[in-house]
Amino acid sequence: MKSTTEYLTFNIPARMDFLNITPDIEQIVRSSGVQEGLCLVNAMHITASVFINDDEPGLHHDYKKWLEDLAPFDASPQRYHHNRTGEDNADAHMKRQVMGREVVVAITAGKLDFGPWEQIFYGEFDGRRAKRVLVKVIGE
Repeated sequence: MKSTTEYLTFNIPARMDFLNITPDIEQIVRSSGVQEGLCLVNAMHITASVFINDDEPGLHHDYKKWLEDLAPFDASPQRYHHNRTGEDNADAHMKRQVMGREVVVAITAGKLDFGPWEQIFYGEFDGRRAKRVLVKVIGE
């Protein structure tokens, strides 16, 4: 069995944004030489996410609005107890919890085995600093 581990680093200039990382992941899978297996893509920060969905700008706009409605940014310690620790990112932790930490995609015939329109995204909820994503490819 083969195994490859790589780390991607992203520094998103906005507090919240989504980045299509599918081409990066496809390149890692190609380089791994794995023909049949699995690819794990994992956000390594508790205020960031990795998820699969459609690469459609209207959907991304709707996600941002929905997430902001669920957990609005508010740096004050009155709304969120977490912000009483001196942090200002309690909302980012909650947004990450909703969007998820990781995805696992099957590799078939050396390629990510997606359904129609599926793409892999990095979701940032407390941006403006470098954060890592783990990519682990295993298989034959």
